[in-house]
Amino acid sequence: MESKDYLKDISEIKNMMHKSSRFISLSGLSGILAGIYALIGAALVYWLVMTYSNGVLMLDGWVYQTCLLILAIVATLSIITGILLTTKKAKRHKAKIWDATSRRLVLNFLIPLVVGGLYILIILSQGKYGQSGGLMLIFYGLALVNASKYSIGDIQYLGYIQIVLGLLGAWKPGFGFWLWVLGFGFMHIVYGAWMHFKYDVKK
Repeated sequence: MESKDYLKDISEIKNMMHKSSRFISLSGLSGILAGIYALIGAALVYWLVMTYSNGVLMLDGWVYQTCLLILAIVATLSIITGILLTTKKAKRHKAKIWDATSRRLVLNFLIPLVVGGLYILIILSQGKYGQSGGLMLIFYGLALVNASKYSIGDIQYLGYIQIVLGLLGAWKPGFGFWLWVLGFGFMHIVYGAWMHFKYDVKK
């Protein structure tokens, strides 16, 4: 009997250490909404380019600037939604939203993302925009994989998918836009729904 209690105590201690080293309050619903924002943004960009730019996006003019603005709005809405829903979930579970673990998560997520964003801006300034969609997916995927060790491990699988889609986009630049839609749009919705029902919905 004492042996069973001892093993149970070890298991509980192990679970507590695991939880203390990982930020587990990420919201699956925020992933779904981020995917929806991306799909709406992609639809607007597609309409603008097809209607006012003859299906070709040039690196000057108001169409290009508007597309960049839409991309920035999608990213901003996704970040704000993620923060709000994750904070709400953390409060519901009486967990800290900003501690050493969440700081490590944010830092490890931002390093590949910021480096990738700067690199993409550099190549865009050089007029090389054919690889931009694939590069966004690749660096975003690397950011997810890099941050997964401080959060729910499942996000690494979304990261791997984004990297593969990004490599396909680099290989076939002509499909970069549609792979971007698949990665940032549909895959976020699928992943968010999976995480929502796996972790957020009460059994």
